[in-house]
Amino acid sequence: MTGTEMAGTASAINRRRFLLASGAVAAGAAAVHPRQRPTPSVQPAAESAAPQPPLATRRPVHRPPRRAAPYAATTLETTARLSGHAHADTYRRLVSGPGRPMVVRGDLAPAATGRQDRRTPLACFVQFTDLHLTDVQNPLRTEFLRSRRPSAWRAQEALTVVGAVALVEQVNALGEGPHTGLAPTFVMTTGDNVDNNSAIELEWFLTLMSGGRITPNSGDPAAYEGVQNSGLPLYWHPDDAALRDLDKRRGLPRIPGFLDAAIRPVTSPGLDIPWYSTVGNHDDIPGGCLSPALGDFAVGSRKLLSVPATDAAAYAKALNSGDDPKSEVLTAILKRHTASARTVTADERRRLCTPHEYLAAHLDPAHAGAGPVGHGYTENSLDGDRMYYTFRVAENVIGISIDTTYRSGHYEGSLGADQLRWLERTLAAHSSRSYDADGRLVRNAGADDAHVLVFSHHHSPSMTRRPDAARTDEPRHDGAEVLALLHRFPNVVAWINGHSHVNRITPHAHPTPGRSFWEVNTASHLDYPHHARVIELADNGDGTVSLFTTLVESAAPHRTDPDFADLSAVGLASLYRELSYNAPGLATGMTKGVHEGWAGGPGDRNVELLVTASASR
Repeated sequence: MTGTEMAGTASAINRRRFLLASGAVAAGAAAVHPRQRPTPSVQPAAESAAPQPPLATRRPVHRPPRRAAPYAATTLETTARLSGHAHADTYRRLVSGPGRPMVVRGDLAPAATGRQDRRTPLACFVQFTDLHLTDVQNPLRTEFLRSRRPSAWRAQEALTVVGAVALVEQVNALGEGPHTGLAPTFVMTTGDNVDNNSAIELEWFLTLMSGGRITPNSGDPAAYEGVQNSGLPLYWHPDDAALRDLDKRRGLPRIPGFLDAAIRPVTSPGLDIPWYSTVGNHDDIPGGCLSPALGDFAVGSRKLLSVPATDAAAYAKALNSGDDPKSEVLTAILKRHTASARTVTADERRRLCTPHEYLAAHLDPAHAGAGPVGHGYTENSLDGDRMYYTFRVAENVIGISIDTTYRSGHYEGSLGADQLRWLERTLAAHSSRSYDADGRLVRNAGADDAHVLVFSHHHSPSMTRRPDAARTDEPRHDGAEVLALLHRFPNVVAWINGHSHVNRITPHAHPTPGRSFWEVNTASHLDYPHHARVIELADNGDGTVSLFTTLVESAAPHRTDPDFADLSAVGLASLYRELSYNAPGLATGMTKGVHEGWAGGPGDRNVELLVTASASR
């Protein structure tokens, strides 16, 4: 991952690089009534005009009234804030703070007065990214890297499922977008939906989104078998009154019953609106960066919790190497220390998911939820395990979801040559005017002009060119090449993605203004600041289009129980957020401005992004 993705401090860049690589974190043209919203239709990534699969039957939408703070609809109204003043690296409670203002960004097109009165709403939807639903008991996890850096393991990891359920609840309660008055018509997840590329995590994710009961536990059905009751002071032991572990020494509380509550079943209501899926590196390969050849360790009965400093250093070095020896180094470490590893209950449900199995699980009617069946993928996707497709966002708005993963094992991204050519053809099919690679105007009278939104997991700085051992027959293309392609098509409004765990919005200007577009990069719902985005599109009637991005938090209250006694699903979801705001160095670093960049600046949060309308380009 390149340093430009963060545009922040060197320490923040190195921390994110370490976490990603380690595996330790491993609408219509006018307002429509919510119950009359059309389901977007999917276009398969096939060359033939194959018939579309039937869409799932929609569940009736029963929307509760908009709730008052701290259950505010968006961060325009209120946001979670740390209370008090930081003194050293101490635990701080969360409170409800003032909302974040909306910022108008005219980097790419002027913000004309009176546009609000001329505006025609086009689309409204929600972006989730980097949920990282995590089976924390998986034997393939590398929590032992925390001996190198405290931030290499998260105290909140055991609560990813209950925290994500609260996010689903918030989307179901949103009502309508704050700027267009349109109700959201779908949710797009831009990858790293799970953390360990395991079958059980994928089942949790699909159930989370489509509705049902989830038991966030693996191995022993009646007990937790992970690092948090290991007796090792390297990790937070919430149930242990005697152990002064690393996290208790910096203020994390003792919470009796925490681990039992963390593996207790929870029920997700499922989204009331359709949802689509974009694949990320953690969805495609174990730990987001390892070879699928390590699969036997994942389903085994030995979990390595601690290694000598020399082995931890060797693996950390391999993770940050320009080459790709990390899987071999980790395999040697796991084998060398088998005798000292903790014995845990083996579980076949931790098996790694192949791309084919990942697609087939999405296509299972049992996970149809509010639709569409396959959530962007179709039966045609199984031919060649293609994880890219197009779909209709709204009238005159097209979405394109691309697969940026290295399947042989790397946390960075790229596009294969075949997919890049498909992307070019797809863009051309929705652009009556475009430009060739030499900048010459190309006219396509048969194209159905539409505003284009591109979705991926990786953002442009994290896409590099390197061989992919799983797809050796095609060259790979980096972020600069994707940007160059998108610049050729004036209908492109935005490229929307995740991966960096940072809120960052980048204008990609072109000397020909109509060929400019925005890149919208959204933070993870695992780490501070726990955000998703409501994204709205509107035609301003003056030759410009506005893309509104508004951050949302989960439905969990900002304030946790004063005595940490509330271990209900709601209480745990609040604790999930509070623990993430108290990551090592974060509570003090935010006060000093070091880590505030994870939430982005004002121009990366609640914004109106203007761009020249495609018809005017």
